[in-house]
Amino acid sequence: MAEGYVAFVLHAHLPFIRHPEYDDFLEERWLFEAISETYIPLINCFNQLKDEGVGFKVTFSISPPLISMLTDALLQERYINYLNRLIELSEKETERNRHAHEFHSLALMYRNKYKNDLYIFEKKYNRNLITAFKELQDLGFIEIITSSATHGFLPLISIHPEAARAQILAGIEIYTRHFGCKPRGLWLPECGYIPEIEKFLVESGIEYIIMESHGVLFANPRPVYGTFAPIVSKNGIIAFGRDIESSKQVWSAENGYPSDYDYRDFYRDVGYDLDINYVKPYILPDGQRIHTGIKYYKITGKTSDKQPYNPRQAISKTQVHSEDFLINRMEQIDYLTSKMDKPPVIVCPYDAELFGHWWHEGPNWLYALLKKIASMSQNIELTTPGIYIDKYPLMQVASPCSSSWGAKGYNEIWLNPNNDWIYRHLHRAAERMIELANSYPKANGLVKDALNQAARELLLAQSSDWAFIMKAETMVEYAKKRTQDHINRFTKLYYDIKENNIDESWLSDIQWKDNIFPDIDYRIYRSG
Repeated sequence: MAEGYVAFVLHAHLPFIRHPEYDDFLEERWLFEAISETYIPLINCFNQLKDEGVGFKVTFSISPPLISMLTDALLQERYINYLNRLIELSEKETERNRHAHEFHSLALMYRNKYKNDLYIFEKKYNRNLITAFKELQDLGFIEIITSSATHGFLPLISIHPEAARAQILAGIEIYTRHFGCKPRGLWLPECGYIPEIEKFLVESGIEYIIMESHGVLFANPRPVYGTFAPIVSKNGIIAFGRDIESSKQVWSAENGYPSDYDYRDFYRDVGYDLDINYVKPYILPDGQRIHTGIKYYKITGKTSDKQPYNPRQAISKTQVHSEDFLINRMEQIDYLTSKMDKPPVIVCPYDAELFGHWWHEGPNWLYALLKKIASMSQNIELTTPGIYIDKYPLMQVASPCSSSWGAKGYNEIWLNPNNDWIYRHLHRAAERMIELANSYPKANGLVKDALNQAARELLLAQSSDWAFIMKAETMVEYAKKRTQDHINRFTKLYYDIKENNIDESWLSDIQWKDNIFPDIDYRIYRSG
């Protein structure tokens, strides 16, 4: 029996972005980049381990918006178009660099990668990557959990309990629809927890949640084992806390592994480096330069004089870093076992998009690390939260502390002067949605369609991503517009329903645009 366990929890999430009204839309590329740079590389990593007979265990959280986008026919077709353009560009780059050995080999690497992505996506999984994750779950290698409907930040939504309940129920419905079972765990959006949401988790059959470290460390009473064993609330919800030390080794901008000078530089991209006329077919139609995904340089250091990327050198470095991570976890477990009367579990939660997108070599690091741990006969084993609580069902009863990740750990990212204006609109819309659900308990026909669409628009407006983007000051205008558009659509639906004057043509148009949650039932907003 292992002396201790490591539980990797990778959270895959993107906001629901789908614009059928446009031929090409910049923000849709967030999904396409994530598929090629994170989801396919991780699927390849897991399948390689499986084919090699490695008995690994990983928890993978897939948010409902991401599930919906990965299974959407329009976005699937657009991803194939995206790949075909990249294959064309990489073939041009192969020719352009035919006399520059280092860059020619990199161009070939990208060409082969994108061709392989196309094969895996279109031929192997018939355009549906959810199939790949489901197969791995069915075989027992990964434990898939989910999040709330649109990754709504529950502590601020819960001013109206019905709205928080709807976020949780609608999210679980999407998961169940695609995976054929209910999830055991829920990734709290932005790790946002308040005690009031527990009753909805219990109602939904959720067994465990993943929390920021201080949400567990400051529980009442204080946990005897800190974050190295789960706690259970009086309502029966089990909470796992993020391990601080292992997170720092991967996440730290200054000292984390991804900052190593031999790894690929994310920011140097041919979309910015090459002549505008050459790259114009592969950037935005208006000529705005963007990342293409073809990058030729390594981090090198804090200098503008970047050196060519060397894949072999970088992969070699992942072996060094995976060994370092493993040694540190073994030392942790050696220390903890002398202090605990049960095997400790070190919970390592990360955004999935770190692996491959932001940290190009991340999937290689993860592959090397999982293989090392799984093949060991020493003091450490891989596990998932579900497996751990099945093995060790006795836990300390304690009430977790209200918390979130981010600055100061208590909501500040999602409620600050950059974004606080959105909440009076979100709260008013929630009040109105609850009113509609209570007033129309048995709607049918066009009224029912309008009520269901109103529920969709409210859920989409509540996405935590819009508030985060406003705070981060990145794509602020887009985040504002998305919030305003969904609130405006909801408000028109509200008055149209109340006045029995539903614009069927307009309703059909927004159903076409905002087609998430096909089986939603507006009555999830009913009181009581």
